[in-house]
Amino acid sequence: MKTSDFNYYLPKELIAQDPLTDRDASRLMVIDRAGNPLEHKIFHDVIDYLDPGDCLVINNTKVMPARLIGAKEDTGAKVEILLLKRRENDIWETLVRPGKKLRPGARVTFGDGRLKAEILDIIDDGNRLVKFYYEGIFEEVLDALGEMPLPPYITHKLEDKNMYQTVYAKFEGSAAAPTAGLHFTEDLLKRIADKGITIASVTLHVGLGTFRPVKVEDVTKHHMHVEAYHVGEEAAKQINDTKKNGGRVVCVGTTSCRTVESATGEDGIIRAESGDTGIFIYPGYKFKMMDALITNFHLPESTLLMLVSAYAGKERMLDAYKVAVEEKYRFFSFGDACLLYDSKERAEKGNK
Repeated sequence: MKTSDFNYYLPKELIAQDPLTDRDASRLMVIDRAGNPLEHKIFHDVIDYLDPGDCLVINNTKVMPARLIGAKEDTGAKVEILLLKRRENDIWETLVRPGKKLRPGARVTFGDGRLKAEILDIIDDGNRLVKFYYEGIFEEVLDALGEMPLPPYITHKLEDKNMYQTVYAKFEGSAAAPTAGLHFTEDLLKRIADKGITIASVTLHVGLGTFRPVKVEDVTKHHMHVEAYHVGEEAAKQINDTKKNGGRVVCVGTTSCRTVESATGEDGIIRAESGDTGIFIYPGYKFKMMDALITNFHLPESTLLMLVSAYAGKERMLDAYKVAVEEKYRFFSFGDACLLYDSKERAEKGNK
């Protein structure tokens, strides 16, 4: 299986640069892996494909305003530090630019000295360990000085930070948003719950590795990035009960998918647990828990395109993406959405 097998043509103008004001007004392509024709809907129509007894799994991670623009203390040169993961107290693993200027011992000032940083060490992939110095509460300082770490393909400035957060974001720790969740509104979630669909919350803190390209041609040789996840007792019970009672587990986003698949054993039971996952899902993978997936349109040759291809089939997905380009769907983080499901499985579960 080659990385180039997952390439497709995408005109740059179809990469969404701004979020829609009405979150649930984006387009929704419905892809049935049982072979029925593609359907073109509006995102709020997703409720029509969810049945009483199903479980919608959402990722309640919250994006940190993790992009800090500052200046080197000795030269005043402009530098950028992107927070990736807290190692201990005020020491963070970070991505820095330009790397040549930020060697161990270098000091950086942000916001007229309200926040200062010292480069401690160079670690894997050229990332830096950085110690921060400040007065007060770090999260409040970061909220005041930091910017949202938008993906590199988004060049427009984000006017409202909240538009890069889901309405159910709760636990801060992500360097990128779980973007399939951006389409949901409080009202849509309420209507889904009122229909008899359980909503289970899990947490996976999204790392920037999600945007890193696959650099090897042999897919199986790709080294997947690791992300922290948590499945609580309540969510595990909700998901297991759904399966036991014949309902479907519908994941919102590839992050929710990777979380439930990581926490589910070979016996098909999900455990309440916390840990790190580097699970890599590509064609040939047998899903242990997920029955359907709500997701955005993903980058060519990306691990996320490989994941959706594992569920719906590579040719089916590439054909759908070709139609999406023809129909001028909006792509990537602020773009339109897909629902991947199996109409035969839905009908079978509905008849039980």
